[in-house]
Amino acid sequence: MNTAHLEQVWAPRLLGILRIVAALIFMEHGTQKLFGFPASSNPTPALFSLMGFAGVLEVVGGAFLLIGLFTRPVAFVLSGMMAVAYWMAHAPRSIYPVLNGGDAAILYCFVFLFMAAAGGGAWAVDNLRTGRRPA
Repeated sequence: MNTAHLEQVWAPRLLGILRIVAALIFMEHGTQKLFGFPASSNPTPALFSLMGFAGVLEVVGGAFLLIGLFTRPVAFVLSGMMAVAYWMAHAPRSIYPVLNGGDAAILYCFVFLFMAAAGGGAWAVDNLRTGRRPA
């Protein structure tokens, strides 16, 4: 097995796919908060509330990640947001993430933290903006 080929060709592509898929699913949480779509039993929060601000970050930050624009700083901010969301909303319910509903928040936190370090991978606007090949 040629691991150099995997690292040079497939790793940036798979990082790009991870970025795109994570952004699309993450944006869905924001559209649910801000626009009630997809439908939820939770009421739509006020825009200038903590939940409203989280919804804006999820939609706008998710859109930036989707196209790979300013991937590192956006992913860093979203990683922090997910850490705060976990400790404020999920951890008080139970110590176990599967019981407190925070497993997705933990996963997003670390996926975004990885993207903050690794960049956007293939097909990111950042690559065009900086003139660099995906890393």
